[in-house]
Amino acid sequence: MKLVDQSVKRPVGVIMIVLAIIALGVISVRNLAIDLLPEIDLPVAVVAVNYPDAAPEEVEKQVSKPIESALSSIEGVETIQTQSQSGSALVLMQFNMGTNLDNALLEVRESVDQVKGMLPESAGDPSVLRFNPNQMPIMWVGLSGDNLTELQSIAEDQVVPQFEREGGVASVSVQGGQDRVIELELDQAKLTEYGLSTQQIMQTLSQVNQSASAGSVAKGDKNLNIRIDGTYTSVEDIRETLLQTSQGATVKVEDIATVNDTFSDAGTTLVNGEQAVVLSIMKQSDGNTVDVSNNIMDSMEDLNQSLPDNVNLQVVVDTSDFIKQSISSVIQNMLFGGLFALLILLLFLKSIRATLVVGLSIPIAIIATFTLIYFTRETLNVLTMGGLALGLGMMVDSSIVILENIVAYRQQGYSMKEAAKQGASELAPAVIASTTTTLVVFLPIVFVEGIASELFTPLALTVAFALIASLIVAITLIPMLSSKLLSNAMSDNGRRYWFDRFLHRFNNSYKGVLKKVLRFRKTTIFTSLVIIIGSLALIPFIGTEFIPQGDQGQLEVSVETPVGTTAEKTTEISQQVNEKLQAYDGVIEVNYVTINSGDAAAGITGGGSSNQASYTIQLVDPSEREQTTEEVMQAIDQDVQSIPGAEITVSAVGAAISTGDPIQIQLNGPESDVLRELADQVVTEISDVDGVYNPTTSVEETTPQLNIQVDKDVAAQYGLTESEVTSQVQTHFTGQTVMQYRENGDDIDVRLTYPDNKKDTISDLKTLMIQNQQGTSVPLETIATFKQEQAPATLTRQNQQQQVNITSDVVGNDLGSVQTAIEEKLDSMTLPEGYTTSIGGQAEDMVEAFSDLGLALVLSIFLVYAVMAVQFENFLFPFIIMFSMPATVVGIFGGLFITNTPLSITAFIGIIMLAGIVVNNAIVLVDYINILRERGMSRYEAILEAGTSRMRPILMTTLTTILAMVPLGLGIGEGAEMQQPMAITVIFGLTVSSIFTLLLIPVIYTYFDDLSEKIKGLFKKAE
Repeated sequence: MKLVDQSVKRPVGVIMIVLAIIALGVISVRNLAIDLLPEIDLPVAVVAVNYPDAAPEEVEKQVSKPIESALSSIEGVETIQTQSQSGSALVLMQFNMGTNLDNALLEVRESVDQVKGMLPESAGDPSVLRFNPNQMPIMWVGLSGDNLTELQSIAEDQVVPQFEREGGVASVSVQGGQDRVIELELDQAKLTEYGLSTQQIMQTLSQVNQSASAGSVAKGDKNLNIRIDGTYTSVEDIRETLLQTSQGATVKVEDIATVNDTFSDAGTTLVNGEQAVVLSIMKQSDGNTVDVSNNIMDSMEDLNQSLPDNVNLQVVVDTSDFIKQSISSVIQNMLFGGLFALLILLLFLKSIRATLVVGLSIPIAIIATFTLIYFTRETLNVLTMGGLALGLGMMVDSSIVILENIVAYRQQGYSMKEAAKQGASELAPAVIASTTTTLVVFLPIVFVEGIASELFTPLALTVAFALIASLIVAITLIPMLSSKLLSNAMSDNGRRYWFDRFLHRFNNSYKGVLKKVLRFRKTTIFTSLVIIIGSLALIPFIGTEFIPQGDQGQLEVSVETPVGTTAEKTTEISQQVNEKLQAYDGVIEVNYVTINSGDAAAGITGGGSSNQASYTIQLVDPSEREQTTEEVMQAIDQDVQSIPGAEITVSAVGAAISTGDPIQIQLNGPESDVLRELADQVVTEISDVDGVYNPTTSVEETTPQLNIQVDKDVAAQYGLTESEVTSQVQTHFTGQTVMQYRENGDDIDVRLTYPDNKKDTISDLKTLMIQNQQGTSVPLETIATFKQEQAPATLTRQNQQQQVNITSDVVGNDLGSVQTAIEEKLDSMTLPEGYTTSIGGQAEDMVEAFSDLGLALVLSIFLVYAVMAVQFENFLFPFIIMFSMPATVVGIFGGLFITNTPLSITAFIGIIMLAGIVVNNAIVLVDYINILRERGMSRYEAILEAGTSRMRPILMTTLTTILAMVPLGLGIGEGAEMQQPMAITVIFGLTVSSIFTLLLIPVIYTYFDDLSEKIKGLFKKAE
């Protein structure tokens, strides 16, 4: 090959190119973004609408259904799900994978704008957002001190602006502080005495608290702008505000209300048992988690120096820690793998110079890979680094084969340059073919759709870059270095004579076995088939799962008391949970909890509930605890279940890969009551399934509701409209913000409220005096009727049909087995007509991913054959080589069974990789058999000679690939769980396949060679 000749003739040019690649690679590494996983661009859009104080049924009827109908006609929509709860509506739109979400969002906004005018006046403007599971806070920072009000002010005025100026930060939210508020506590008796209504008070306050421009006036040769400033500057101004009664008299606000300068009830936020303000940091969509975290940490150091002595900033949870640990573990595994590969090379080559020649291909290929990763805008994450670690052993395969042949020519007496040229040129086509077969298996992954493609396309690109770089090194740098360094390569030496003797005996043993299999060809074929079929029997015992979750050491505890429970009761139960958690002080590093905070349960709508508490728990490093995160989760869950009066759920925090729970059963039908009954039945049925953990339904929670039906005719007789009645009831029981006034640069809400002891009971509601515009009052019970009932806290619809969701975690069993058992339970249930069930969540994602990857595997196998057919310019020999593939199932299923590892999509990627790897040894073997036969050897002698002479490079390439993956296969370090199934699949699959290649492929070769001769004979007779 010309490339080989040029590299030997011009070593200086090759060295300069290598140095340039190294320099470029170093620059690229410094600028590469680091993350846990590749960005998953799920085509999901969200429409959120706030509808304050509206019941779920009202939200569904007046908001959710109109929006749902408008969106249903948009092209590319797969499912539309609406969630209607008290005060808010959420519409989730799942588009088909591959949909351009930017264009889809424009259509969504246009459709929402068309129905915006049909929504209730009190409903807020719909927000159309792009949903991204990766867009969660990456850090929580605690601001601790003695005074919550001071902490809130410091957080908003100093910390938030500083953090938001840092690179990559999208937004910073403050939680747990106290907001100052001015409450005007109205005296109903005084209002009645003076004939004032709440509407009059609100109107007067908003009109007085105004400022305006009034033109300009000349003063000398200048114009002065005229500004009338009537805004409030103090609480005293509000107290002194004059109100005019219907009789023409004037009274002050303080005459009819108690003005309280107080703080809003924002709930309680605790960090390790102490009150604090917590700031959650969101990164930009193109931001890098590790970089943003580092920027925030640097900013915290500066802020801590300028903050008061009694105030301190500390990290509560930093998700980048797990990312750094995971990347560090992968790099460590790569170093060990590389060391193992070099030891194998040294053992076989018996020369430090020869080992150095091949070993140089590893760092150069890695550096070149980093450069290509940088220019394709991929990130360094657990999967791409894992792909690099998996490809580490394969990087030296091409170099080993080339070097082995160069040394063979050198030992035949050729000069160093001639040996380098002849040895590299002779096997370069076979090396290119074997590398190309490994590369093409990744091509279908790039083109399949779904989460599997989103996750593994970066991995595929990384392995492809590494192999391309190693191939170029093998046919350029290796010949050049060999022509300069291999003066006495592989000379016999006493220190390693034991290994030569062992290898000689091994070759002789192999030659004897090879002679036997060639003699008993039918027995060999039959035995191989029995072993392959027998391995398939292991499939039911292996199980399946979506993707292994790394031990991130994070837990979430959700405490939810029945809707309507007082805040005091929720706090009391939360304190009991805190007491239970104290027993885990040795494994809990940070315990961050929000109690009775709207933010605690706040969703994308910004709503929340005061009957909830949310715990975020960070465990100590895995090296400092004996239990896994899952074991700690189960132990805590068992302890807190003894606490009565609340629904307490403990779950582990994993990577945001799927939008659903592990198990999500969807019940669809026309009637909500029937769906609720069916949901209870389903929960009862699946609770007995091994692996089902904490099954819950979306309608478990109901809210006690008192419906007020205003009699419009009676209300009209008293000069009242339904909207006036509604407004006065809302003001009396929930309060109403009427304006804001600015003091010392802060905007402070001013709210109208009534005394707490006047809004505690149903009697207070019934006797509430409703006032008309003339000042006449009438009790509410005179113009309205009351009905108490239990209503669902959330109403869910999917594709314009009522839906109830049953969700469950999976613990102690694999996802596939649990899914199968649940499907059997559901099939045994008799559902009323018009009601259906389906399984979604991660179980559905797993099935879709397996389907996509199965198609990718079939295409990969076809591409491998096509590449070999082109390379050999023959259809027969590639077909012979393909027989090395079926034997891999023995290693794949045997390895997964022995290591008790379920088949996941990462293991499936390992299977696809094997399709390109296992044929490499067969290519080298068959190609050399053909070379020897062309030199005049008989078929039998050529097979024996090729088998024994190619044993050395086959063992070297196989052992370097396998041993380089052993650290990953052992799952050492944080985050290794994700790549472990992939490594196990390749290690066992390649090991078993290599044995079958050395024994079965020669037998297959003889059969097809006989068939080829018969066909040729028939053609000759026909002529």
